[in-house]
Amino acid sequence: MKKIIFLISAVLILNSCVVSTAAKVVKGAVNVSYKVVKGTVNGISWAVSKAKGKIDEDRIDGTWKVVGAYRGSFEDFTKDQNPESSFTSDCVDSFDQIIFKAKRSKFKPVHCSSDKDEDWVKYSMEFGKNPITKEKENYIEYNSNNYLSVIDVNNKTMVLEGNLMPKLAFSGAKLYLLEKVK
Repeated sequence: MKKIIFLISAVLILNSCVVSTAAKVVKGAVNVSYKVVKGTVNGISWAVSKAKGKIDEDRIDGTWKVVGAYRGSFEDFTKDQNPESSFTSDCVDSFDQIIFKAKRSKFKPVHCSSDKDEDWVKYSMEFGKNPITKEKENYIEYNSNNYLSVIDVNNKTMVLEGNLMPKLAFSGAKLYLLEKVK
């Protein structure tokens, strides 16, 4: 009789351990999936989540083409049920681009609708409290009081929030998806 009671007790204890561990795993998976927004823009598969620490400035180096602009903030974007359909581009034959030279801390916007060559702009990339959003994040300061939040950068895509392109900002665009040009 003691063996049966011991076995039943052991089974109940092990069962509760397995259930609580499984619940923790599911809860962790839910937290991770909540922070990442996935979709497709112009045939490019991407996933956007806010970087959780300092981004190395060398990661933004290179030529990036703007493949979309979202009319709203990153917070609005994460709550949107269908964010990928909100991206639009005004360029028909080419792309708006931004060229970063990280070693010289300069960038240059190149607009598809303009033949005029833009000037290089000095910038400073920081990780800390962004003066505009008041949040600790990666941001670029340029022209001594303009800020772009660097949401995330990987080897294929970069997401910036702020006044990157004045012509789109008038229509409410605040979030920009960029793809690395090879």
